[in-house]
Amino acid sequence: MTAVVTRSHTDFSQVKAISTAQSPTIAPLAEVVGAAECAPLSDGTTVRYANFDYAASAPALTAVARAVADSLSTYASVHRGAGHLSQVTTRRYEECRETVRRFVRGRADDAVVFTRNTTDAINLAAHVTPGDVVVLDIEHHANLLPWVERKDKWTRIVEVASTIDDTLAAVERELAAKPAALLAVTAASNVTGEVLPISRLASIAHRHGARILVDAAQLVAHRPVSIVSHGIDYLVFSGHKLYAPFGAGVLIGRTDWLDAAQPYLAGGGATADVDVEAGCASVSWHTGAARHEAGSPNVLGAIAIAAACDAIADLGHEWIGAHEAYLCAQLDAGLAEIDGVTPLRVFDDGLERVGIAGFTVDGHTPREVAEYLSSEHGIGVRDGKFCAHPLLDRLGHPDGAVRASFGLGSSSDDVDRLLHALRCLSDRSADAPDIHHRKAHS
Repeated sequence: MTAVVTRSHTDFSQVKAISTAQSPTIAPLAEVVGAAECAPLSDGTTVRYANFDYAASAPALTAVARAVADSLSTYASVHRGAGHLSQVTTRRYEECRETVRRFVRGRADDAVVFTRNTTDAINLAAHVTPGDVVVLDIEHHANLLPWVERKDKWTRIVEVASTIDDTLAAVERELAAKPAALLAVTAASNVTGEVLPISRLASIAHRHGARILVDAAQLVAHRPVSIVSHGIDYLVFSGHKLYAPFGAGVLIGRTDWLDAAQPYLAGGGATADVDVEAGCASVSWHTGAARHEAGSPNVLGAIAIAAACDAIADLGHEWIGAHEAYLCAQLDAGLAEIDGVTPLRVFDDGLERVGIAGFTVDGHTPREVAEYLSSEHGIGVRDGKFCAHPLLDRLGHPDGAVRASFGLGSSSDDVDRLLHALRCLSDRSADAPDIHHRKAHS
């Protein structure tokens, strides 16, 4: 099932630079569910909600929601059913695997395993990985804790440097000093938005006999990913950050480790044959994705992910990148002009970023900033340590930070609202036209 989306009419080819005086209006690139929702303000009025929390969970694309709704009339249990609806649903479920494979340009023989989310997918990878793993000290907990909690296997943590080149050199030294089975890295930081050079990391891993797992949860909605071209052995991501918040994730990768390991969960669907004789059970397990998908799968979640992949492919990464680059530049330029606002960065060498901006505001805790933006301006951001405690500690913010993130449903007007609100917070004594600004954007 193909999800069709409608692109906005913004001409990004005409956008040359950010100008406070003359900046074009950038419309949302696609329709998302809930775009017209309003939020209550402290004065009793309401205003259209401005969502800057895409990095936590992106809203569903309307095309994805339609695809899921259209599937309900033929929904049934997959596999092992001869009935018409079971056959239809089984075919659709298996087609979803191929859609996902195409979207990330996977190898023909890669397993595409549907999971609950990215965390679940990485836990599956940790379950099947046969040796030591190397990770960075800036990882999201989802790509740190599953590795360090493994029994009888070592996880080695590499401290990143101030530049990406020095960090890559540190990774290479670690892999050269002692063999490892896997290098596990996050493609794009959920705190700063910085994008790591995955192809270079993959080359380093392979040069020293290791495979690479890439946590692409914060990347696949923003940039094209190619398992083959980037040299990725295992790729994981979730639907809820890909405009498909229906409770599913994906692990895609080489089958040998998956087939050699015991099933992630024991149960129906993972078994080829079960025999009980003399009080003992003998089990023959499936190979491939089925081996690790015991129980009834989240069919609608898989359909949603596949529909999101189709929708993003239909929009085109060139348009998505241009839309995001403009909004990112607009936000960065505006934040730089506000006294007391400090952007967060891991590396000094200006890595490319996705639409995520972490920052702090002098004199205010992250929670105070988030509550102010919500109650006074109807703006939703994320505050805290973003399940990346080691990274926030490293950046010198043990109490956390504020994160604004945007996506296909965001506009330049939304960014203007956020910047206006932060200026008001920065200087409460200024004569900021809050009420008029709200009315203009309601």
